[in-house]
Amino acid sequence: MALLETLFFTFIAFGVLVTIHEFGHFWVARRCGVKVEKFSIGFGKTILSWRDKQNTEFVLALLPLGGYVKMLDERVEEISEQDRPHAFNAKSVWQRMAIISAGPVANFLLAILAFWVLFLSGEKGLAPVIGDIQENSLASTSGLQVGMEITAVNQVPTTTWNSVNRKLFDYIGVTGNIALTVTDPDSEASMQLMVPVTSWLRDADNPSPLRELGVMPVFEFEALIVGAVLESGSAYQAGLQENDILTGINGQTITGADQFIDTVAASANQPVVIDLERPIKNQSQGQLISLEIIPASVIKQGNAVGQLGIQLGVKGQYPEFLRREVEYGVFGALVRGAQETYSTSGFILSSLGKLVMGEISPKNLSGPVTIAKMAGDTARAGVDNFIRFIAILSIMLGVMNLLPIPVLDGGHLVYCIVEWVKGSPVSDHVQMIGYKIGFFLLVGLMLFATFNDLTRPF
Repeated sequence: MALLETLFFTFIAFGVLVTIHEFGHFWVARRCGVKVEKFSIGFGKTILSWRDKQNTEFVLALLPLGGYVKMLDERVEEISEQDRPHAFNAKSVWQRMAIISAGPVANFLLAILAFWVLFLSGEKGLAPVIGDIQENSLASTSGLQVGMEITAVNQVPTTTWNSVNRKLFDYIGVTGNIALTVTDPDSEASMQLMVPVTSWLRDADNPSPLRELGVMPVFEFEALIVGAVLESGSAYQAGLQENDILTGINGQTITGADQFIDTVAASANQPVVIDLERPIKNQSQGQLISLEIIPASVIKQGNAVGQLGIQLGVKGQYPEFLRREVEYGVFGALVRGAQETYSTSGFILSSLGKLVMGEISPKNLSGPVTIAKMAGDTARAGVDNFIRFIAILSIMLGVMNLLPIPVLDGGHLVYCIVEWVKGSPVSDHVQMIGYKIGFFLLVGLMLFATFNDLTRPF
């Protein structure tokens, strides 16, 4: 059932994004007088098709993981003299650039709309007040203390933990100092602390800046709850079940997810004893059980670590007095949605740049399997989370399509810009070479990303 849900929400997400992207091309092409022969959502066997008054065929195919808009173009097919003015290649450079750009622009507009819907109900966050600091971490050696609030990162104000985390991502791969402005919990005086880093998180798989820094928010921890249990994992074989409440490990009370994960990670192929409470239907008190489990050994970043094959949920709450909420009107939510789209686009571009420069490990490149999993997870977490996921994925699609790689919209734009500069189109031979290079590059990236997906523990 979980797999079917994941596939369903993946198709919904991709279907919406592809439809919006291709509609952008279609709408602008029509406004520029280009004849659109076919508008297809999906590939494979046709499920449904119809034609409009302008004889454009609209197709819904079996696999909605892509799509295309086929325009009249005499470079591809012979066309009549009557239709020639309506061919894509007959339009001016600026019109063609507008048509090409319309797909990614539509994705950015969709993201703004999605964020606008979310921000209409306000924006919630948690004040970046430090609740705990790991021993011998960057935070502890740099002078950070429990109770301090991080008010700025490199002079950029931060009002929530989310904003702190996003700014810290800018330092991945960097060697130097991270400037943190903090307020003292006793005197409320501001001070600046320098956190020295060297090639920070460059080789990390799924980097977590806050965890690496060694700070955690104020959180009133209650318990760990078992989510999905993989049948191939050691936890399943030992009898651990979904919804079990974990209370202790190796005789110690569980005080947080990190403590539990670290203990398991350090116990590869060595038995651990987990105390738990198994809920009983219609009873307030569950069954108390102790299980001995031998975590499987997996290789992460060159080291053997223990893994149980489970997903964990944390039960607890953040103090109410640290919660921050901003209310927006209709126009204010729209402006905030545009700001979030802009900042997310910049973050994605920055991450791609770091990936190319080797400042981020290529192991963080995710493919369709990870995207599908996120689609299912966010949908099950609630409508707001799924809408946010679609917004971010739409931005990623828009940014990726604008990259100057032949076969992508960005590559077509480059050809148009070259044509505008030199006064004549790029030769078909050169374009074909570029398309072949771009195609093999994209296929290679997709295969590599899929390999990462299949070797990544979930």
